[in-house]
Amino acid sequence: MERQSKEYEDIPGTTVFDADQCRKGYGINMFCMSLLKADNREAFKKDEAGYLGPFNLTPEQTQAVLKRDWNGMLKQGGNIYFTAKLAATDGLSFQQVAAMMTGSTQQQYADMMLAGGRSPNGNRSKAEWANKNG
Repeated sequence: MERQSKEYEDIPGTTVFDADQCRKGYGINMFCMSLLKADNREAFKKDEAGYLGPFNLTPEQTQAVLKRDWNGMLKQGGNIYFTAKLAATDGLSFQQVAAMMTGSTQQQYADMMLAGGRSPNGNRSKAEWANKNG
């Protein structure tokens, strides 16, 4: 069965968590949810790669988790609210992770958000973004 493209896949820098992403990321999200328990956080910190084994992650998902590639986790089906549990395990705030995901410092990210966020102009489609950014 051929997968149909979705209109929102053309939004640059955005991974929409839809039903397909939910299925794709089941293991990564269940791993993240397991971190709600202190014993699990401790076990993960002692042996990160070993702890991930029972969650049947793909190699790409495993690498995204181990490298703390926040955008990569989302592309691999991670839900931002679940991956935030991993960030909290690492002692990171949501704002710190959002800054990393946008390639900015925490202060730059906070300043941008306080100023109203990014302009949608030039960021509505990948083609528009490519034209704007050469």
